Amino acid sequence: MSTTLTLGLHAWVATLALALLFAFPLEGWLRAAAILVGAILLFLLWLRSRRSGVIDAEVPLLAASFQQPVMLVCGDGLPGLFDMADADRPMPRMTQQACYLPVDNLERLPLMVRSILARRPHWHGQLGILLAITPGKHRDPEQLDGHLRTFRHQLMLARRHGAALPVIQATYLQSGLCEDSWFSWEAGARQPEVMEAGACSRLVDWQAGGGDLSLAELRLGTRVVLESATGWLRRHVLPPLAGRGSNDQAVEPVACGVTLVPELHGRVAGNLWQQWVHDHTALIEADKPDPGLKRLLPLPEALLPLLSLKVRSTPLWRAASVALWVFTAAALLALMGSAWHNQRLAHQVGDDLHRYLAIPLAQDRNQPEFALREEAMAVLRADAARLDGYYRRGEPIWLGFGLYQGERLRRELHAVIRGYRLPQQLPVAEFKVPEPVRLDSLSLFSVGSSTLKPESTKFLINALVDVKAQPGWLIVIAGHTDATGNVEHNLQLSRARAAAVRDWMQRMGDIPDSCFAVQGFGSDQPIASNDTEIGRAVNRRVDIRLVPEAGACAPSAATPGGKGQPHSAAVNL
Repeated sequence: MSTTLTLGLHAWVATLALALLFAFPLEGWLRAAAILVGAILLFLLWLRSRRSGVIDAEVPLLAASFQQPVMLVCGDGLPGLFDMADADRPMPRMTQQACYLPVDNLERLPLMVRSILARRPHWHGQLGILLAITPGKHRDPEQLDGHLRTFRHQLMLARRHGAALPVIQATYLQSGLCEDSWFSWEAGARQPEVMEAGACSRLVDWQAGGGDLSLAELRLGTRVVLESATGWLRRHVLPPLAGRGSNDQAVEPVACGVTLVPELHGRVAGNLWQQWVHDHTALIEADKPDPGLKRLLPLPEALLPLLSLKVRSTPLWRAASVALWVFTAAALLALMGSAWHNQRLAHQVGDDLHRYLAIPLAQDRNQPEFALREEAMAVLRADAARLDGYYRRGEPIWLGFGLYQGERLRRELHAVIRGYRLPQQLPVAEFKVPEPVRLDSLSLFSVGSSTLKPESTKFLINALVDVKAQPGWLIVIAGHTDATGNVEHNLQLSRARAAAVRDWMQRMGDIPDSCFAVQGFGSDQPIASNDTEIGRAVNRRVDIRLVPEAGACAPSAATPGGKGQPHSAAVNL
């Protein structure tokens, strides 16, 4: 990926990180410190990109959308393969199947690969190496051996930049038996295949010449030259590339190709090829090239499919994909954070509500329960004020994203606050709070049930003889269980039993609903130890007590003369 796209992605990540900082409830100084750290990291990444962006600007490149193989041509055949209009450096060569870039100095190969990948990082699957060998230019076998070992070492350095760089080795031989064909040996193959005009055929079939005897005779000589070329390659080229006894990795060409050309640029007399032909065959190589032929050497286009190069998407598309994935990750992180904060808000308000409802009603303002309820109510009012602010100004971003639950909590808080009543402030001499009436749960209900037994009526009648509902007094019915069983189930069972007693009193005593308050405490308020059967039996109970409450059990307006009469729980008993 280019330096510009890399810096753009870094800026995009920094922007999303900055947005996430505002999506979480952080203190101002902590948010400022996080922004400063992010800016420092972005600056360091920019410096690193600038350092890694030092490339060989002289390497000419095609457009980033080019999707054909890009071959780096090394070896001793560059003058014959490329136009030498520029005396200092040969010009690149384009064909319909590939782009060929000359490497005029083997030591520049790693820098060229780094330069190309820095500007075209998606080309690492399109890059390949063409090693051109012309035996007619070499007279000293040791010099050729050193040249190939240098190539192997520089190729190892170039591959460290992340590209596979598969190698095709092409050999150009000057011969009068010129055939416009490439003879290729794939790795491990014993016999060459003939590639011409986009077709591939076996050497035996090609040699037959389709029944033409004169052509078959000519191609027989070509086959002798090919067998001689095979021996020469195995003697002078493949061993230095294998690098036996060297620390460098071996270079195994994907394919070795040989073609016969009528003329070689820079051919020397007494070269290695002439020596090999003289020593191993009876053929005589022509020493004088045809001065009328000045065309460039053919490129091994037919061998390119053997490279299996992979074309990747363009850098812009890859950068857009990375940016989309980063945005998706940031959005998921923001949603997870919003869900977590909404859950915390629900737990906090729910705990405040539960603490308030768990405090018993105070009979007067001098009891400790009154101060506890006042403190718990102040907390509920603060929660309500906070949620009211969110309702008017909108919830903060860390509670948003469609996950906000505060509106439901706000309605529940306001319902509890509206139902809050202060105990009636009366002189102590004017009233005396009766002792609570305590009933055994097993006398009224079956085990695990909240339905009154038929025989429970006598216990309820005896209990309600002295219980009378008066204006300003509230009949509080509280259910309790022992500590055995599930806590949530015990809480629901205690409330259901208290409600069943309330319903019986309303039905039998004709008492208004405003005279009652029903509570269920489960096993939270034991009066004996739950470690013994006797203690657990005592804890299973229903308590009925009268509590002063302003506005509770108001007089009925239906009485004659407009004067209300107090309701008695024992009127119809």
